[in-house]
Amino acid sequence: MKPQFLSLSLLAVALLSACSSQQGRYSMRYDEAPERLPSVAEINPLEPRYEPLSRQGNMSSYTVLGETYRVLPSAEGYSATGLASWYGKKFHGHLTSNGEYYDMYGLSAAHRYLPLPTYARVTNLRNGKEIIVRINDRGPFHPERIIDLSYAAAYKLDMLDSGVTEVQVEALYMPPPTVVADSSSVFIQIAALSDSNRIQQVQQELQDKYALNATTRQRDGLHRLLLGPFDESQASQWVQRLRQDGFDNAFRVAE
Repeated sequence: MKPQFLSLSLLAVALLSACSSQQGRYSMRYDEAPERLPSVAEINPLEPRYEPLSRQGNMSSYTVLGETYRVLPSAEGYSATGLASWYGKKFHGHLTSNGEYYDMYGLSAAHRYLPLPTYARVTNLRNGKEIIVRINDRGPFHPERIIDLSYAAAYKLDMLDSGVTEVQVEALYMPPPTVVADSSSVFIQIAALSDSNRIQQVQQELQDKYALNATTRQRDGLHRLLLGPFDESQASQWVQRLRQDGFDNAFRVAE
């Protein structure tokens, strides 16, 4: 297969202006397909889930190549039809606009307006094939194209040879999880510190990351950081998730 000309998906939006002046940022001058096709494991369907907005790439507007783009405040209700392109080997391993690293074998995509990250269903209108992708990058900065797909996503849509194809993009809006308290008022304690400044910093980080209520309570000279309230089922799920995310000392408390 001959490499196709792919549209540009640039570095994290916060670095876009700097990127334009860097020479030799990418090891390749032109993009091309990798030497192998995606494996079965790499193209397993994604399960859309709620994720808080990325710290990078979600400013209200940004400018690329003299054009200003305005980011949507929410993905809810978004649907559009237009041309899709794909990007591959040239950008593999480089930063995406939300600060992650682009993996051409992952089911990801770039979009100019949708919040990062957003899950979206992309349907190839020429053959009816569809795929769910996680949008974590900005682009394509080409007026006739509405989305830039990873190599693996383009493979699933059977559009590698054509390079571009007409698609429908439907955002899969995932609302924040609802916290419902029952009569037992279960909370999850994350930490107990004497340093009030540090506990407030951790409190803000948790609220930004998980979009949950985080409160502090003082007892025996320590500032206790609590998430919640939860019901019993939610508390069990969140303790497990928090421990997986590195909060090894998270445990349930009744207040």
